Amino acid sequence: MVRVMATGVFDILHPGHVLFLKEAKKLGDELVVVVARDSTVESLKHKPIMNEEIRRFMVESLKPVDRAVLGHEDDMYKTVEDVKPDIIVLGYDQKFSEEEIEEECKRRGLNVKVVRLKKYGDSDLNGTRKIIFKIVDRVDDLYAKDRNR
Repeated sequence: MVRVMATGVFDILHPGHVLFLKEAKKLGDELVVVVARDSTVESLKHKPIMNEEIRRFMVESLKPVDRAVLGHEDDMYKTVEDVKPDIIVLGYDQKFSEEEIEEECKRRGLNVKVVRLKKYGDSDLNGTRKIIFKIVDRVDDLYAKDRNR
């Protein structure tokens, strides 16, 4: 039984997330997805639109996902210790070093292989910020049309 672990924010689910998780699932028998805590997202990126429990529920509802858990706030490696994956999958845009993760896992007595997946196309619906900007543009267009009536 090969357990694969993938991580992310998953704020607004989009095709890139689904493709990432489908590819991750192909690497093993079980896919456990770690969803970033709200506090972690706020400190590293932005305030999430969806709260952590909604994001976890949505991710766990996806077909490739066997289980979704919330990450630890203070130490991401505690989550790795809890999940005990054989493989950790990184997305093309995740700002982690494969070597550093493998070294820290080894230091903690975990034998984990880290795999970085490639980018899947360049759709305008393949990123949370792209989706938000597209919505804003559409709202601006609607308001402009209403003003011109």
